[in-house]
Amino acid sequence: MIGLAILGVFFIKQGFSSLSSPIPPVNASKVEEHFVKNIWFPKVDKSHIYSDAPQISGKSALIVNFDTGEVIYDKSSKSRLPGASTVKIMTALVAIEHAKLNDKFVVSAKAAEIGEDSMGLVADEKLSVENLLYGLMLPSGNDAAVSLAEGVGKTEHSFVAIMNSRANEIGLTDTKYINASGLDVDGEEQYTSAYDLATLSHYTWLNYPDFSRVASTYHISIDENADHKAFDLYNETNLLTTYPGVRGIKPGFTWSAGYCLVTYAENKGVKLLAVIMGSENRRLEMKELLDYGFGKYGIKVAHPALD
Repeated sequence: MIGLAILGVFFIKQGFSSLSSPIPPVNASKVEEHFVKNIWFPKVDKSHIYSDAPQISGKSALIVNFDTGEVIYDKSSKSRLPGASTVKIMTALVAIEHAKLNDKFVVSAKAAEIGEDSMGLVADEKLSVENLLYGLMLPSGNDAAVSLAEGVGKTEHSFVAIMNSRANEIGLTDTKYINASGLDVDGEEQYTSAYDLATLSHYTWLNYPDFSRVASTYHISIDENADHKAFDLYNETNLLTTYPGVRGIKPGFTWSAGYCLVTYAENKGVKLLAVIMGSENRRLEMKELLDYGFGKYGIKVAHPALD
């Protein structure tokens, strides 16, 4: 009995709440970042009428000043909707918080065979967290999402538990995750909102430079080595190379979600976060939303015509 008591004290001092917890402890070097409290939320003014705003097909949209939280445009921003691959913003956040960039994870058959958007992983390849993040954020690889989830959480189910815990800690009240990829699952509800996506994107972009560096990368070549083949990855984020000032962040699409897009852009010292969900033409409508947002600050962005 004395031995068990001593063992219990040891684990308490080491910070373990349960010997059988499915959630791995946070990387010690990341502890301070992990508990950064989120104090930034979009300041929605429900009395405001956006009569001069562009008419869009999107079910929900939000434009917010990145620095001040001032809402420039709001269309049903608290509506709970499927977010498709915008879910991968949280996947990236949890992976960065719980692993080192040079940690290596083995690709499982489940990850390699998940289908749809892919970075082209093959079972038993071994990749660094950093390279998997590029595969997650640039081509929106579902295979990279599952590989990160299984590498960090041992199972995707345990990883999703961390995702939902982080959503609660950050203050995302209209978000629920069921997987790390954002893919639809019959009979299961996965949702977020434009408001929550703006909040999450601000938190992640501001506090994790590794995330913003990866998410703003247009193209990267990953050389072949003994652990994996070569990869040539391009960023599929709309407007990244065609609208001046756009730096990222993430598009998404499933049949239930429609076209979604989260965008961070800077022009003449003004930083904007814009989100559109359930759009029929996210590229054109995001361009119109950004024009409207920057226009509110007297900034006319010169760009080529976009279809």
